[in-house]
Amino acid sequence: MKTSILQKSDSFYDIFTRKGGMQLQSTHYCPGCGHGILHKLIAQALSDFGIRDRTVLISPVGCSVFAYYYFDVGNIQSAHGRAPAVATGYKRANPDSIMISYQGDGDLAAIGANEILQAANRGEQMTVFFVNNAIYGMTGGQMAPTTLIGQKSTTTPRGRSSQNEGFPLRMSEIIATLEAPVYVERVMLTDAKNIARTRKAVRKALIIQVEKKGFSFVEVLSPCPTGWKMTPVNSKKWITDVLARYFEPGIKKDVSEDRQPLIQMRPQPHFNQYHELLDIKSLSDDLQGIPLPEIRPVSDDIKIAGFGGQGVLSLGYALANIAMGHGYQVSWLPSYGPEMRGGTANCSVKISDQRVASPLIDNPSVLIAMNKPSLKRFEPDVQPGGIILYDCGLINTKPDRTDVRILGLRATAEADKLGATKAANMIMLGAYVRMCGFLSEDYILKALPLIIKNKAFYTLNEKAFLRGMAMANGSI
Repeated sequence: MKTSILQKSDSFYDIFTRKGGMQLQSTHYCPGCGHGILHKLIAQALSDFGIRDRTVLISPVGCSVFAYYYFDVGNIQSAHGRAPAVATGYKRANPDSIMISYQGDGDLAAIGANEILQAANRGEQMTVFFVNNAIYGMTGGQMAPTTLIGQKSTTTPRGRSSQNEGFPLRMSEIIATLEAPVYVERVMLTDAKNIARTRKAVRKALIIQVEKKGFSFVEVLSPCPTGWKMTPVNSKKWITDVLARYFEPGIKKDVSEDRQPLIQMRPQPHFNQYHELLDIKSLSDDLQGIPLPEIRPVSDDIKIAGFGGQGVLSLGYALANIAMGHGYQVSWLPSYGPEMRGGTANCSVKISDQRVASPLIDNPSVLIAMNKPSLKRFEPDVQPGGIILYDCGLINTKPDRTDVRILGLRATAEADKLGATKAANMIMLGAYVRMCGFLSEDYILKALPLIIKNKAFYTLNEKAFLRGMAMANGSI
């Protein structure tokens, strides 16, 4: 006798630890919100179709962004409206993945309108779930592109006017006019009958992607009791009586029976071929004949931080290029505030003998701190057994850590003696190269002019680099 066990889908996390706080077994959504219902329908489909382990969910801003709290799938947060662009890039790089773009109306139909139209027009192989609650739900109930004529919001207190704000956008109808989309349907989360229709639409949209047939789009009319200032019961009735009269549910386009699976005709190049295809010259092309040490097991996660103007980003850029010229896999990720000079800046550099999976660094193995705020900010994050290099001429307090190697250098003062404080970053580069021991001094001296191309600094950078190596070696 077959037994059915009703339980939470395994496409959800057992405990929602990403949500934080005490309620780790419940969602954060308001009572009556439709997001939780749609989440459940998607999760069940992923588990039933056996595609959870290759699914990536893209969520931008708004209430949609918190989907990553709950789904045990790959998750990428994108900028406002840019989920289809991010999904396009990931899918093209990983054709066997299942891409879900999960977006609200204030995201997809506003700043993201061009993104979704272009992705749909190209027929990108993705599934888009568009939650339409006719309002900006997360940020205070402002008017959205789907807010109805006469509907009041915090930004249309007298009701939306067609003369002033224009008419609500019917996104499903717009996308259905395009040639490439395979399946477009609008459904609603009201009673059991319509939730069942939504379930069917969710599953069909995903199956179309599994079968590699192309782009599918499901618009979901969803209640927002908090934004609408209604009870959950009345919000569902308002969808049926008012919202669905303008945004009429139903299939807007379905050519899934006629559409054949898309076959990728153009072979994807191996990642080692991109330099040749894009005509990108490597440092090694100009530095042939310089003997390099053998590649050895290396995994350095380096955080470089200081004020804008100290050459923090240039130091990271130079280091990444040097390591790449030695044959290592690298990444360089800059981060800085709006101020160009005097503002905070940091960058992350990864150097590895293995392919780098992500450029993000939470716990660096090496910290190069050029000012006191940076040392204070990143010192606690350094891995035990790691290295802290800091400018002790500018930072008057020593690091507190006892489980890392620490080297203080008067880098800025020494650079000033050489003729320019800007060369402090090259002193730090020399110190790091001496301490790491796997990069060639001869190669670096030849490579620096090719990386930092300002001729005025050629001699200064060389002197500063050698000074840093000597300081790290204890010669100065």
